[in-house]
Amino acid sequence: MSWQLAAVRLGLRLLVKPRLRHLTDVASARRDLERAADWLFRAPPFAWYRDATLGDRLDALWIETRPSSRPAPADKVILYLHGGGFVAGSPHTHRKMLARLSWLTGLRVCAPDYRKAPEHPFPAAVDDCVAAYDALLADGYEPKNIIVGGDSAGGGLTFSLLARIDGQHPAPRAVFAFSPIVDLRFTSPSFDDNKDNDPLLPSDRRDLVVENYLRNRSENDEAASPILHDFKSPPPAFFQFSTTEILRDESLRMAEKLRAAGGQVELDEWPDAPHVWVILDGWVPEARVALRRVADFITRQFPDGTQGES
Repeated sequence: MSWQLAAVRLGLRLLVKPRLRHLTDVASARRDLERAADWLFRAPPFAWYRDATLGDRLDALWIETRPSSRPAPADKVILYLHGGGFVAGSPHTHRKMLARLSWLTGLRVCAPDYRKAPEHPFPAAVDDCVAAYDALLADGYEPKNIIVGGDSAGGGLTFSLLARIDGQHPAPRAVFAFSPIVDLRFTSPSFDDNKDNDPLLPSDRRDLVVENYLRNRSENDEAASPILHDFKSPPPAFFQFSTTEILRDESLRMAEKLRAAGGQVELDEWPDAPHVWVILDGWVPEARVALRRVADFITRQFPDGTQGES
């Protein structure tokens, strides 16, 4: 473990985890994450952002990090669903990490600004993510050229999207997830096993999701808890997570579910890393290494390369 990661773990444990444990104001959590995105997170050179609309109404941010001499391919894209506990976060908060992912893969990233709770409870976020996928298809992207990924709540939405389109639309080329939450029944053993080991997420605040996101909807809905869906032919999947976070078993259980359905799964387990540490790229060496592993998975899905059409 680098000294930078050790320092981050300590800071999260002393400052951020207690704040999350006593959080009552969703608006303050949103402001904190937006400030961190502006002042703390780092972007690579040549980062380029463009606001756009997907379909009729869904705002999105397109992200690209390539010099003009090596443009990204026009026919391939990463659809990224940001995290934030279903209540916070935006394409803006994740744009710098996604710019690095674009740099490493050579692909454009499309990040939809799906609706958040409590103003827009479940299933609004799922509906918007499916609408974003449909919009890319309508714009001419073939499913075989779309990679879908997300972190935390966005990782869960990645699999909710897969569950929703399963048997109705072609699946994307592959999916990846940073520490997804896929079971809103909160039955994974790691919620209790790692409640003291996790330096960031308090396991006793599951009510934030239930009260704000689910409201009076059932946690047994497959779109809310995609671990309950019986996938027919899942695409290749990559999971990256920490062995000491409370969401550890969410990845392990979903990986087992996909393998049972015949899917190819890769697990990238990290000891002692905090939740979604890749967002600290530029500060923590382990974040860059982790992003490179994800980028390697993505580029391996395209044997013809990701350098674009001539």
